[in-house]
Amino acid sequence: MNYNPEPEKVTSILEIFDIATNKSILIKEFPYLIEAPDWTSDGKWLIYNSEGLIYKLSTSGGEPQLIDTGFANQCNNDHLVSPDGKRLAVSHRSLPQGRPTVFILPAEGGTPRQVTPSAPSYLHGWSPDGKSLTYCANREGEMDVYTININGTNETRLTFSEGLNDGPEYTPKGKYIWFNSVRTGLMQLWRMKTDGSEQTQMTFDEDRNSWFPHISPDGKHVVYIAYKKGDLEPHEHLRYKNVEIRIMSATGGKPQTLIKLFGGQGTFNVNSWSPDSKCFAYVRYKTELNSK
Repeated sequence: MNYNPEPEKVTSILEIFDIATNKSILIKEFPYLIEAPDWTSDGKWLIYNSEGLIYKLSTSGGEPQLIDTGFANQCNNDHLVSPDGKRLAVSHRSLPQGRPTVFILPAEGGTPRQVTPSAPSYLHGWSPDGKSLTYCANREGEMDVYTININGTNETRLTFSEGLNDGPEYTPKGKYIWFNSVRTGLMQLWRMKTDGSEQTQMTFDEDRNSWFPHISPDGKHVVYIAYKKGDLEPHEHLRYKNVEIRIMSATGGKPQTLIKLFGGQGTFNVNSWSPDSKCFAYVRYKTELNSK
């Protein structure tokens, strides 16, 4: 297993990539670790996590604002705003060294309510109708894709292949769930119907491990992060690696690389497309491990 030492100092660089101009726009630099920007449905804010807490930042920059998540003060980089913008879902570790469980609270802050029955549960997708979540969980000795109603009922396992299945996310019309799976050797992107049927491989890279597919709100594109084969094990998604953000058609086809950066875990674990599908947010890092 590969291991990256934690640097003594990290700078997190939050940027937005404009699809039309093919250029990145700097939003803000932070002298500490932030992760996983998530755009609000009104297009005004980016939600991110840092040191177990959840913050929001105007898309024009400025100073971040802390969102009160109550007792949930060990939130990781798996968090989402509901499609209607009224609720926030987080993956919170109940114990300092514990494994996360999914909770929902008001978007403006408040007391979290537990959704998933047990840990670990790593949140990745919220259905377009707002009624269900999809996430990666270990219930029977394997990490697989599950769905659950937001009231905590009907937890359903969708994947049964050997090895890690992770990063599930609903398509905008709610017909499919995209996810990443190591079932063919390298980590590749897959798509299935929301009941788990018709599981179809969507990427076929022979020199990359592909993670975290994010579908644009207009349903046309998928962006994802890719690690070079050999830089880590296929089931790993480490921080502080040289990675690529790639884009492909949501119907399939050959991907192309948009950005090469120093990042990985935390760069964009959850969907970070703007509501108008014109751009997406991501985080790159600068440490003593990388001078760029």
